Amino acid sequence: MGSAARQPLFSFGVIADVQYADIPDGRSFLGVPRYYRNSILVLQRAVETWNQHGNLKFVINMGDIVDGFCPKDQSLAATKKLVHEFEKFNGPVYHMIGNHCLYNLPREELLPLLKIPGCDGIAYYDFSPTPEYRIVVLDGYDISAVGWPQDHPNTIAALKILEEKNPNSEKNSPAGLEDVERRFVKYNGGVGEKQLQWLDSVLQDATNSNQRVIVCGHVPMSPGVASKAALLWNFDEVMNIIHKYDSVKVCLSGHDHKGGYFVDSHGVHHRSLEAALECPPGTYSFGYIDVYENKLSLVGTDRMKSTDFES
Repeated sequence: MGSAARQPLFSFGVIADVQYADIPDGRSFLGVPRYYRNSILVLQRAVETWNQHGNLKFVINMGDIVDGFCPKDQSLAATKKLVHEFEKFNGPVYHMIGNHCLYNLPREELLPLLKIPGCDGIAYYDFSPTPEYRIVVLDGYDISAVGWPQDHPNTIAALKILEEKNPNSEKNSPAGLEDVERRFVKYNGGVGEKQLQWLDSVLQDATNSNQRVIVCGHVPMSPGVASKAALLWNFDEVMNIIHKYDSVKVCLSGHDHKGGYFVDSHGVHHRSLEAALECPPGTYSFGYIDVYENKLSLVGTDRMKSTDFES
């Protein structure tokens, strides 16, 4: 094997759940420390490191750029500040929306700030960094109780799901829900019918073009990779479409903070990335992924664990 065989087709940077806010450190609902001001330093170190690498084609941010506890009069400024930090990367940056983004700003304000293409609030898209590969970015808050106007059909559909599936008056609480039913909480969301059809057509197109596919979404898509309370509402419908095609090798997500790795029964690799927000000062969580013809390799920094995805 010559050196060319060992060269990746391309590489790209990854980071998840920066959740910056100019507020004192706090804790999650489960008591895990959160370092709201430090997270921007994690991002700055990430961008420096990516630029030093010198050969990253793009960066993907897995969502939740600003925390929900960010004072609302600072939401816009904080989001702009973080986007500005990302833009110090010497190359394209692709964002996706997470629940914390939507706690801060409505979709119509958020999408242009994050330079997410599409109209009518649509936040799912795909791109092809090289002829061999397609990157698909899903919108896990398509059907959601946050982010859309209150009278929007997607809000109404989400509230109906929560009403049917979650008996708690506090819809962010999974109390009393069993196993994967714990996902029916307000901070998760679902992929709507139109987006499911779009996903199917993109995967069909990628298959016809002999492309391999990396699927990215803020919310994890397999119970094996994340807490049962941090799953896409209709992960089963999404995975049924993905499993129809051999082209999808990896599903990347954020949202669950602790990170996880799981290979499902169809051989799809799921990797939920460790959150930047939970890095104590002086520690970091980011990385880059080397993409080869038949494998991917995540090279993690510090708290982000390195992972090889053989396919």
